Amino acid sequence: MDAARPTPLPRAPQLAFDDVPRHWFGGSRVATHLVNSVNLLFPIGERFFVRSVRAFLDRIADDPQLLAEVRGFAGQEGRHAQAHERFFAALEAQGYRIRPFLETYERIFRWLEARVSPEMRLSVTVALEHYTAIMAENALTDGLLDHAHPAVAQLLRWHATEEIEHKAVAFDVLRAVNPSYSLRLRGMALATAGLVAFWTAGALMLLAQERDWRAVAGEARTLRREHPIGKRVFARGLREYVRRSFHPWDHDNGALARDWLAANGFPAAESHA
Repeated sequence: MDAARPTPLPRAPQLAFDDVPRHWFGGSRVATHLVNSVNLLFPIGERFFVRSVRAFLDRIADDPQLLAEVRGFAGQEGRHAQAHERFFAALEAQGYRIRPFLETYERIFRWLEARVSPEMRLSVTVALEHYTAIMAENALTDGLLDHAHPAVAQLLRWHATEEIEHKAVAFDVLRAVNPSYSLRLRGMALATAGLVAFWTAGALMLLAQERDWRAVAGEARTLRREHPIGKRVFARGLREYVRRSFHPWDHDNGALARDWLAANGFPAAESHA
């Protein structure tokens, strides 16, 4: 674990979604709604992450560096949630009915949150942060966002850089609180099931509001053949995570975030060993 560890720095890009078209991802309904769906999940999920980590501030009070990272993590996640909620307004202006889904999603999320222990909530957060870090790396390296509307691409790339920057914070809190391998795997199982279920439900909800099902089916076949998202996110995530010695900075991709931030005029985070 030799990576330079950044102290997360919250940033506030100027984002405007007024001219984003309905099918902003290369004209594809399916690609657009796969990303729209995960956008819908972010705000509620990220506020859950912050609550889960902050629940253990008293247990890490003797580690000022980790406390500073938690503060930066919370600031970043809060700004991500706000930015994605601004994008919700664009979806509604395009005619999509998203509020019933969001209300149901939050009710289920809160019901589940109330029924698992604080340590399990933290473990679920760690697992989901691992998945988002993989998605973040893909967003910065695979060129797919070159086909996205510039405003949404800017939102996702900015979000991606900060996900990489803080990808180890929740993990390090869990390691300080309870480094149980069993707890980590149980959190991953619950996180994977929940992410697949909610992501799929959101995408189907949005696609159900499209009219041309023949076009949707054709786009789905093309996307599954050319861009197997499940393999690139879930298979890799599980393969890396089940290693007993796993740590998020075993894979040092921090330069991806630093380079994009510098090229787009954002301040750099301070790093430490």
